[in-house]
Amino acid sequence: MSPENNKDKLYYITIALTIVLVLMAATLYAGSVGGSDTDSENTLQMNGNAEMMVVPDTATLNIGAEIMATTAEEASQENAAIMNAVIEELKGLGLEEKDIRTSRVSVRPEYNYAESTRTIEGYSASNSVQITTTNLDILGEIIDRSASAGANQIGGISFSVSDEKQKEVHEDLITEAVADASSKAEILAENLGVEIIGVKSSSISDGTQPRTYYEESVAMDAATEKPATPIEPGESKISMSVQVTYIVQ
Repeated sequence: MSPENNKDKLYYITIALTIVLVLMAATLYAGSVGGSDTDSENTLQMNGNAEMMVVPDTATLNIGAEIMATTAEEASQENAAIMNAVIEELKGLGLEEKDIRTSRVSVRPEYNYAESTRTIEGYSASNSVQITTTNLDILGEIIDRSASAGANQIGGISFSVSDEKQKEVHEDLITEAVADASSKAEILAENLGVEIIGVKSSSISDGTQPRTYYEESVAMDAATEKPATPIEPGESKISMSVQVTYIVQ
């Protein structure tokens, strides 16, 4: 075969291979585009909310004593005597050890800075316990009897809804929140001219927060008879929100 024929043959082979490669690339591209269109989804994301007012069933408060004395030992011992008396009163009201937790203990010097000279004029001892109870009827007695026993740091009462009580209303709140999200999604979809055909994902968020009621120290004269300190828990808000991603077409 002549050199010219060999060159012509090589030329046509090259063209044929080029055409094959172009066709293969086009086929792969079309397949990838088709797959992307099939896998992609149009979605619409919506939040739904629900809330309910519930009477709290749990209270937490702080009770303590702070004592000044000449020596650290004297301050510590006097403080310990008062707090032991307070705890005995609390147990006498029916509180158990698990309801009473020590939250702070300290003994520190108290300085006098008169005439630019720092001198120790005494020692301060403080001790406080955190009380948690579901017996809200005795809160006034807890405060009054603690004060009568010598406590002079009482306050920080907060009310909350226990996990058990929250579970009782969570199912209803979730149903309402989902219905709220669905209603808003249907209205939006109708206005956008699309149709909801399914749900892609969803999540739940609990927004319940404890309610703080009382934030001041209380002191009482043990020799003076007074009515029990009134404490009202009021109502706490339990809220639930859902986020739903809908599939639309």
